[in-house]
Amino acid sequence: MNDLLNALLPGISASGLAILLAATALGGIVRGFTGFGFAMVFMPLASIVLGPVAALGLIWFIDLPYALPLAARSAKNAEWREVLPLLATATLALPAGIWLLIWLDRETMRWILAGLVLTAVALMASGWRYHGRPGIPLSLGVGVLSGLFNGMASIGGMPLAVFWLGAQRNDKHKTRANLQTFFGISTLIGGTILWLNGILTSGAALMALPLCAVYGVGLWAGTHGFRLASDAAFRRIAYLVIFLSALVSLPVWDGLIGR
Repeated sequence: MNDLLNALLPGISASGLAILLAATALGGIVRGFTGFGFAMVFMPLASIVLGPVAALGLIWFIDLPYALPLAARSAKNAEWREVLPLLATATLALPAGIWLLIWLDRETMRWILAGLVLTAVALMASGWRYHGRPGIPLSLGVGVLSGLFNGMASIGGMPLAVFWLGAQRNDKHKTRANLQTFFGISTLIGGTILWLNGILTSGAALMALPLCAVYGVGLWAGTHGFRLASDAAFRRIAYLVIFLSALVSLPVWDGLIGR
């Protein structure tokens, strides 16, 4: 068993493997419960072990076998008038996000992202709600943010979650269907862009094999937990996930935890 793990995860220490397994399981639970958040949990932890670029490719391979079936089941309940504009602009903005990841000072970028997300969560938690059906300009703008965030740090679900969770007219089932549908389709589109940029590699595909099973167990647990939660609990948990993901990404903690 150890020989197999060493072959699939070459150069990964026992502590590194433990971090990857924990990040995958917890990310799966969050993704299954809220419909988003795998990358927000997985990316900071996996980056400690692998670095951000390798972690980004690994996320894609782990989520692919699950994102597509989840999207297929959710598509009939999704609000396509909202999903399609978001997909279009997120796809166009993704290469720009990857370019920013490469060229911007990483610490400055992290401060900007964390500040934007924390501001958005504070606004949503204050009780503000978007009234009415989101128009095309707003949907396009949120899509651009999602694509940029996805390319820079694989956290494109943050602006989408804030956008759809803030639409009071959507219940938790509609919100989750929108998120699952968006992620399934964007996984295919984004995979092409990641492959063209050399981020999807055969090594990442092999590394994902043992982690996919762990992720599946986490998804199952999160999905069953979702069925037991009320709308209010669903929103509170989703806000907390977004808030914590932004909080732990702040560069101020780097010196304390040796990141």
